[in-house]
Amino acid sequence: MTTHANDLAVDVRGLCKRYGDVTAVDGLDLGIRRGEVFGLLGPNGAGKSTTVEILQGNRSRDGGEVSVLGADPATATRAWRSRVGIVWQDESAPAELTVRETVRHFARYYPRPRDPEEVIRLVGLQAKADSRIKGLSGGQRRRLDVALGVIGDPDLLLLDEPTTGFDPAARHRFWDLIRLLADEGTTILLTTHYLEEAEALAGRLAVVAQGRVVAEGSPAGLRLRHGGEATVSWTEPDGSPRAERTATPTRTVGALMSRFDGEIPGLTVTRPTLEDVYLRLTGQEAVR
Repeated sequence: MTTHANDLAVDVRGLCKRYGDVTAVDGLDLGIRRGEVFGLLGPNGAGKSTTVEILQGNRSRDGGEVSVLGADPATATRAWRSRVGIVWQDESAPAELTVRETVRHFARYYPRPRDPEEVIRLVGLQAKADSRIKGLSGGQRRRLDVALGVIGDPDLLLLDEPTTGFDPAARHRFWDLIRLLADEGTTILLTTHYLEEAEALAGRLAVVAQGRVVAEGSPAGLRLRHGGEATVSWTEPDGSPRAERTATPTRTVGALMSRFDGEIPGLTVTRPTLEDVYLRLTGQEAVR
C-alpha cells in the first residue's frame, strides 16, 4: 500500500475483478485523500460501478489490495459499514412508506444518524415528506436515495451517478449538499456522466477506460496535460473566416495584432474542455 496510507480514505492497488472471460477491472490503482471530493469518470462498462461495489464491501475482488477507512471492505465489521454511505444507480426505498417514514426508519440503522427532518430539507423534499414513495417522480425518488445515503452521517460517501433524472434546479441543490458535506469533512467518491458536475464538485478526477485508470489529476490539470492545442479564430479584412490550431495561442494572437489596426475582427480563443479531454482519453473522440 502507499507510504502515506494514513492520509488516504481509499487506497487501492492492483484491483482486479473478472466475470468469466470478461475482465471488468484490470489492475486499477486509486488513492482518495480524507476529506476530498473525488470524481471517477469513464464510459459504461469501464469498471466504475464494480469498483464502487468492491469499495463498499458488496462485491468480492479477484486480486489487488483495498483499504477503505483503514479496513479491508471484504472483512470489515458492522461498525465500519455504518461509516460508509452509498447512493446506488437503482432505487432502494420501499414504495408503500412515506418519505418521512423511510428516512426515519433508515436512521435507526446507524449509531449517530443525522436528524431526519434536516436531511429531508437538505434534499429538497419537505413538501413531499408525507407522500408515499410510489407517488414520487423519478427525480424525487433519486433525491430520497441521496437522503438515505447521507442519513447515517458517513465518513465516506459513495455516489454512483446520483443525479440521473434530476432537473437542473434539483441538480444544483444536490451540488450544494455535496459542498456542505465536504465542508464538514466527509470524503466523497462520485461517479457521473455529467462532465459539468464532475468539474463543479471534484478537486481531483480519475478517468477509467477498460478497467484501468488512464489519467488522474485536477480538472484544470487534465485539460492542460491532455487537452491538446487551442483554436484561434478570426475574420480576415476581406470577410473570410480563418482558424488556426496552435499550442501557443498567445503568440498567434500577438502575430495577428501586428496585422490589424485595432481590434481583431471575430477573434476567439477556444481551449479544449474537460469533455474534449475525456473523449480523447477514453478513445471516443472520433465518434463525437
